[in-house]
Amino acid sequence: MNPFATEFEFTLPVGYRDADGNLHRQGVMRLATAADEILPLKDHRVQANPAYLTIIVLSRVIVRLGTLDMINTKVIEELFSVDFNYLQTLYNSINQVAGEGEGPSGP
Repeated sequence: MNPFATEFEFTLPVGYRDADGNLHRQGVMRLATAADEILPLKDHRVQANPAYLTIIVLSRVIVRLGTLDMINTKVIEELFSVDFNYLQTLYNSINQVAGEGEGPSGP
């Protein structure tokens, strides 16, 4: 039986620069769970601005970014646009969003 990959390494095109000026480019993203996509819908920031959902979801599924102790919404908000877009594309790819990949077939 082949092991099922649940975590995926990535390298950001530019990288996240922390308050000390350190650049963080290598990271790991895990597969999303239903809770990762459902629970943020209750967040007041998402209710006020639905586009914020992506920020929260990415902060939940990125398990490592460089040497950062924690990845939170502030980190995701401060990413360069090219890195944010890269992570959105990676998320969609590994979670097979928009009907990509195989799914249940009809009767």
